[in-house]
Amino acid sequence: MTKKERYSLIIKWFTDNMPVAESELHYHNAYELLVAVILSAQCTDKRVNLTTPAFFDDYPDVSALSKATISAVFDHIKSISYPNNKAKHLIGMANKVVQDFNGEIPKSTDELEQLPGVGRKTANVVVSVLYNQPKMAVDTHVFRISNRLGLTSDSKSPLQTEKELTKNIPETLIPKAHHWLILHGRYVCTARAPKCTTCGLSTYCKFYSNLKN
Repeated sequence: MTKKERYSLIIKWFTDNMPVAESELHYHNAYELLVAVILSAQCTDKRVNLTTPAFFDDYPDVSALSKATISAVFDHIKSISYPNNKAKHLIGMANKVVQDFNGEIPKSTDELEQLPGVGRKTANVVVSVLYNQPKMAVDTHVFRISNRLGLTSDSKSPLQTEKELTKNIPETLIPKAHHWLILHGRYVCTARAPKCTTCGLSTYCKFYSNLKN
């Protein structure tokens, strides 16, 4: 099977079997999504969703967050991984948005990456989810699944994976494909015990093919 054929078959399977694929983070606007994505680094979406309601009650916008203390933010997010760093990043992000972007969350990845706590992956998630831009955010799930399925050629870095996926997936499908891969990795092709025998993609999967040989 050629890589082009594999992409075509996998995209068709996802289109037929997962027509709706979206972020599992809870948010109502750009500010809330950005905060949630920052908090979700090396943490589950479920834990973030348990934490953010009370956080947004106290800090409903960047202006309110920019005036917060690190200790107060830490108290809200202490059940999240790396709460000290994330508290500093959230306040730094809010101050930068207020001072440099007139209180509006930027809409480009270049501007988003100027914010504390916002790297390439986070910026790609925000613009993809909010504005349907063709940006592929590569987290641990996307990186793992892409290699296992054979969508990438033994990629060694998230950036390499991002470039190969965006080259081979139709631009209009990239925002949805990001969620296809994340959700598949979260619930089917898990890191330690992938559910290969019940996976609908096993026929096209390079990893599964190697297991059988």
